[in-house]
Amino acid sequence: MALTLGDANRMVQAAIGEAERIGINLSVAVVDAGGHLLAFNRMENAIFISAVAAQGKAIGSVGFGRDSSAIPGDSPVIQAIMATQGGKIIPAQGALPIVQNGQVVGAIGGSGGTAQQDEDCARMGLSAL
Repeated sequence: MALTLGDANRMVQAAIGEAERIGINLSVAVVDAGGHLLAFNRMENAIFISAVAAQGKAIGSVGFGRDSSAIPGDSPVIQAIMATQGGKIIPAQGALPIVQNGQVVGAIGGSGGTAQQDEDCARMGLSAL
C-alpha cells in the first residue's frame, strides 16, 4: 500500500499543530518509500536550514527503515552510504518511518526545535495516519 498525498498532508498538519502547541517553529517533511518528497511545510520564522534538515532526517529514516536517531552517523559504513547519496541523509533525531502492513512506505521528519521536540512533532504527525 502506497502513502497518499492526503495521508502525507494530514501528517504534516498534525506535526505543525503539535509544534504550535509547544511553541516552536518547525519544518516538516514526508517522503515516500523511495525517499522522494511527498509533502512539506515550513512554519513562519522557522530557521531556513530546518527545511533541509527535516527532509534529510526523513530520507535517512526511510532509507534505513528506522528512527533517524538510530542511524549511527559516525559509522564508516553509514558515512559511505551518506556519501553515495550526495549528502541527502541526515542521521539526527527527528524522523520516524511510516510502516503500513509491515512495510516501510515512507517517513516523516521535523526540524526547528530541539531534537526531542522534532521527534515528538513527527510522532504526532505519524499518529494522524
